[in-house]
Amino acid sequence: MAMSTQDKVKDILSLFPMQGELKGIKINTQGHINSTFISLFEENGREQRYTHQMINSSVFPHPDQVMSNILLVTEHIREKVKGMEDEDRRTLRVIKAKDGKPYAIDSDGMYWRTYTFIDGVKSYDRVDNEEIAYNLGLGIGTFQHQLSDFDSSKLYTVIPHFHDMAMRFQQLRDAIKADSKGRAGSVSKELEFLFDNEDRLSVISNSYYKNLLPSRVTHNDTKINNVLFSERTGKALAVIDLDTIMPGTILFDTGDMIRTACSTADEDEKDTSLMEFSIPYYKALYEGYLDASSSFITEKERECIKESGRTITAIMAVRFLTDYINGDTYYKTAYPEHNLVRTRTQLKLIESMDKQWEDF
Repeated sequence: MAMSTQDKVKDILSLFPMQGELKGIKINTQGHINSTFISLFEENGREQRYTHQMINSSVFPHPDQVMSNILLVTEHIREKVKGMEDEDRRTLRVIKAKDGKPYAIDSDGMYWRTYTFIDGVKSYDRVDNEEIAYNLGLGIGTFQHQLSDFDSSKLYTVIPHFHDMAMRFQQLRDAIKADSKGRAGSVSKELEFLFDNEDRLSVISNSYYKNLLPSRVTHNDTKINNVLFSERTGKALAVIDLDTIMPGTILFDTGDMIRTACSTADEDEKDTSLMEFSIPYYKALYEGYLDASSSFITEKERECIKESGRTITAIMAVRFLTDYINGDTYYKTAYPEHNLVRTRTQLKLIESMDKQWEDF
């Protein structure tokens, strides 16, 4: 890129109807996929921050469809929360570009989007106590409840078969066969576990793709750090990172919620002895979730909540391992073994679930 990063972002800002004087730009390094920047504007003594993201078109080949989905869903939620306390913090607010579209295309053909920055909130990378677990469950359940009357057929499927375990296992097999980086031979233990347990780890995915579960609006990436909590009350306010909003089963979302909320170590913890499945966190999470969702979920969905945690943990293990064997082409990595470390934490979490299965 010829121009500096800050100059490039200033150029991007000219495509959106920002008001006032630009006071600063900050690079945000969080997240696996998109490049993110935060700007600060001041107008008549009032400051306003905005979040700007370049959408990764190699991951999302149709950014216009991604933004169409996000706009529809956030506007639907915004109607639901009108008049509520903190209503401006309860969902993302898309700032349309000057041409009226929910995205802008720069001179390099890259897609950018802008949101109003949500102040007065905090996020967590991991659950530290049962209160947070309960509030997370309540927040995800509320998000699903807000969208339970939204027709999911109005949404684009931005990544077909995103949580299709049969496809993910095939991708893993393809990666092993190609072995482009010569890594497959070093992960025989991890591969053996996954292939030995393929059938039981595919139950939820197979049920959905065989139309045995209802199709609903699904976030598909409900890890805990995609939920914003009020700094004042500690309650969950908004679910963010909506790129993978599309039709699916809500069990994909309960599964990722369980995977991230009930683990006792970070996703990239190198010492797998620290990774266990927390039953107390699961029980608090489950209680909060049902408090918000029991009015609309089916009995079949309720029966599968527990299993969904194991399913999504397995899907993430397969995806991380596939990316490792392929040479880290999808997820951002900080060191060569990063995706392998992520794989091992997920497998350890499944093993911990299995050992305690009858206890939660």
